[in-house]
Amino acid sequence: MSSRLLLLIIYLGFISLGLPDGTIGVAWPQMHATLALPIGLGGVVVLVATLLSATSGFASGRWIARFTTGPVVLVSCFLTGSALLIIARAQSFGWLIAAAAPLGLGAGAVDAGLNGYVARHYSGRHMNWLHACWGIGATTGPLVMARALSGGAGWRGGYLTLGLAQLSLALLFLATLRLWTAVPERRPAANAGNTTSTAPTTLANSPAGWLSAAIFAIYVAVETTAGVWAGSILIVARGISPETAGLCVACYYGSITAGRLAAGFVAHRCSNRTLVTLGTTLALLGALVFVATRSVPFAAGALVLLGLGFAPVYPGLMHEVPRRFAPAAVQTVIGRQSGAACLGAASLPAAAGWLAEHSLESIGGIVVAGVLLLAAAIHRLNRIT
Repeated sequence: MSSRLLLLIIYLGFISLGLPDGTIGVAWPQMHATLALPIGLGGVVVLVATLLSATSGFASGRWIARFTTGPVVLVSCFLTGSALLIIARAQSFGWLIAAAAPLGLGAGAVDAGLNGYVARHYSGRHMNWLHACWGIGATTGPLVMARALSGGAGWRGGYLTLGLAQLSLALLFLATLRLWTAVPERRPAANAGNTTSTAPTTLANSPAGWLSAAIFAIYVAVETTAGVWAGSILIVARGISPETAGLCVACYYGSITAGRLAAGFVAHRCSNRTLVTLGTTLALLGALVFVATRSVPFAAGALVLLGLGFAPVYPGLMHEVPRRFAPAAVQTVIGRQSGAACLGAASLPAAAGWLAEHSLESIGGIVVAGVLLLAAAIHRLNRIT
């Protein structure tokens, strides 16, 4: 009973983690006008929050080792909720930067903490569904903001609603804090290349430990680049209407969420490594079709294939950590992976923006190359762990 109740709370936690993602893109046109700020400063706010989220992810292993997962997640949720309330009251750019600090630090610790806990205590099915919950939150947040903007509450009302939702969840974490120590750890099943029942001994500071972090930087960089720039490629380079392009991009993100929900149903039949390998293969096919076609239906289908392929990669690699690394290294490795993921999200999409000045279509080639590099790195990690 404790295990199921805590799992539900963890799912809610990951929905809340996704809520602020994407909301600034909806709110910023009104925000920068209200605060009399240049429109380009929105990217600075996102960059600061992302870099601090990466810092928090890298440090989360030490924090959780000292304070355990429950208290770290609790404090982090209070930080993110408070940050959203600060944004709702912001009077200048300085307020937004001040809010970006607790928002980034809290989000990074929640991400690493919940991923590590689920990897150690629950099955691969729940890891996939955990990340599907992030997709639900990432979809809901912009909808909440759009409703606030259209209903007259404005961006301040939207952020107030999201902030209160986060703080309500923090109170739920506080009320159920004892559950985090009531759920026993699962003994990870042996991976496909390990015929013994002994626990893995690979350390966090081994080449495999750092390669695993690099893989997450590559994956999130490619996934984010595809999502950020697909719409511009379709509209500017291929002459597709904004409405149709928006639907295509929505299909991309929707397929990631749907793919993770579906992966949860088959995770008990397929190993993490099998699902990840199948996913990268499907993602490569989708990326190649997107580059090769100019047909709208084929482009939409390619983005769906790309999203479905990406779906099991992040949760599958996260859940595989206890099967690759020594028990004492697991949370440190997962924290580094979360931090590296943030760095990937902050770097390649921005670099692709520079490239877009010369050729938008070349970004599709970057996605193809990124998926190939990702597949090669995952193959190497499988070989050495």
